[in-house]
Amino acid sequence: MSVAAVGEFGLIERVTARLPVGPATLLGPGDDGAVIAAPDARVVASTDVLVEGRHFRRDWGSARDIGHRAAAANLADIAAMGAAPTALLVALCMPPELELSWAEELADGLAAEAGAIGASVVGGDMSASPTLTIAVTALGDLGGRAPVRRGGARPGDVVALAGRTGHAAAGLTVLSRGFRTPRLLVEAYRRPEVPYAAGPQAAALGATAMIDVSDGLLADLGHVAKASGVAVDVRRDAFEVPPQMRDAAQALGADPYDWLLGGGEDHALAATFPPDVELPAQWRRIGVVTPGSGVTVDGAGYAGSPGWDHFR
Repeated sequence: MSVAAVGEFGLIERVTARLPVGPATLLGPGDDGAVIAAPDARVVASTDVLVEGRHFRRDWGSARDIGHRAAAANLADIAAMGAAPTALLVALCMPPELELSWAEELADGLAAEAGAIGASVVGGDMSASPTLTIAVTALGDLGGRAPVRRGGARPGDVVALAGRTGHAAAGLTVLSRGFRTPRLLVEAYRRPEVPYAAGPQAAALGATAMIDVSDGLLADLGHVAKASGVAVDVRRDAFEVPPQMRDAAQALGADPYDWLLGGGEDHALAATFPPDVELPAQWRRIGVVTPGSGVTVDGAGYAGSPGWDHFR
């Protein structure tokens, strides 16, 4: 059965019935707007869009996988501000012939990713479109903390990373070459493992700057460096190449460090901290902030791509 067969309102009923209500939701789907609790009196908001053929392919993952990815891309931005995610708003534009079950499973993936951290999908919009497009807006609560911005890094700060990099990029390369293994890498592309709790944790520890690594570690640290008016130097030896990634790189003729340093969509969190901060186990030091500008690796420019650019 297609989405056109049940119609807009039938589809809305089927989808909203699959969306559990999170603790911050005072009024969920069904009215002109949702009502979300904001105990902090400030709301962190971020939005992202996924376009079929540009950001995902249906033959590379299930609808549930794509739902997880779409939610994670937005929820990670909230965590990168030092906030706890509370809600998602989703706009779905789809071809009328799209299978109804695909849209329902997409909703399941969105709800599952959000629900795992206490957030929920509270509303959105649907429309017919020749191109399948998923636009997500995420909301979050700062819990009394100041937001951690990109522009606060200072010379002498340490650069630290929570989560993994390179796995999703390696998985994308594997899929684009027509393979489905190693499973570790392919699953990393399909469903990112985002260290959501590390965002508020970093804020509480006094992080001076933070960013979600969505486009590539070096590219995203470049945003921090530019916003802060500093330079960032990353240590190559801070990154261990997993055996599956090493084997895949050898088979595909790739450099695994291009994935680790320039690959996006794992949604790790990169932050800078004062040098005297004792970092918990979830965070590992990968570099240092220095006077100057730009991002270097072991004190030198990096020859590979620093990350993804949507218009190149």
